[in-house]
Amino acid sequence: LLPAVPGARGARSRRPPPRPTCPRSAMAPPWPVAAGLLLGSAQAARDPALLARWRVTLCINVSRQQPFPGLPRARCMRVPVFDDPAEDLYRYFDRCGDAIEEAVTSGGTCLVYCKNGRSRSAAVCTAYLMRHRNLALQEAFATVKAARPEAEPNPGFWAQLQRYEDDLKMRKQSAEQRT
Repeated sequence: LLPAVPGARGARSRRPPPRPTCPRSAMAPPWPVAAGLLLGSAQAARDPALLARWRVTLCINVSRQQPFPGLPRARCMRVPVFDDPAEDLYRYFDRCGDAIEEAVTSGGTCLVYCKNGRSRSAAVCTAYLMRHRNLALQEAFATVKAARPEAEPNPGFWAQLQRYEDDLKMRKQSAEQRT
């Protein structure tokens, strides 16, 4: 069993609203979240022509089961988690964010995807925006939600994003004190 996530049981009222159902028609395209960052579903990741058109150079597969796309020039990274509130996605936030930032700053495009492009991949994109674009959780999630209205990290991932926001603030304060 994974350790309990601090603040997961109603400690804050910044919980996302209940998750709506996701119609199949809403699962096809990748959705541009920021320059060089796409949020997508496994369906989008399986379309090599679509990925070539977007010039995807990095695929982050946030699932244990979904296949990788067959793109010869794209680097692939797996984040092996299920869409389960008890899963520890937090431990991958820095690694994924750094990989996305490296792809973006080198002129590439990163596709972050999970089965439906709603929970796991949305959480990773949100964490990236928090760390590398210095956005607060609410602003980062609003950016993701504007790109993909069906985006809704599950309650466990939302609590982990809240913890990540707190940790990023502490890191920033520590760095400022050292200078």
